[in-house]
Amino acid sequence: MFFNVLKVKDIVDLKDAEFEKEVLLSNNDSSLNLIALKKDAVIDTHTSTCNAAAYVIDGEIELHFDAEKFKIDKGEILLFKKDKQHKVVALKDSKFFVIKI
Repeated sequence: MFFNVLKVKDIVDLKDAEFEKEVLLSNNDSSLNLIALKKDAVIDTHTSTCNAAAYVIDGEIELHFDAEKFKIDKGEILLFKKDKQHKVVALKDSKFFVIKI
């Protein structure tokens, strides 16, 4: 996989699934993940062990942290610190990177 040009649109596909994830790189707790979610799909509440960023490639998602919600559109990125409980809701069919460092 290293030194290859990847076509993001072809890596994860939501044919019949609501959720798909592909880990593109990983090293200890750090990773680069590509996630696809169908509209209205939810990734339940969880906690990241690393600082992280969510970058939306296509669609629109919402991240919920306690009482706060952040809507992230195509081309936007949200940075957040480790140990923060959160969940993800797809407002549209969406693809996004989660970068954990």
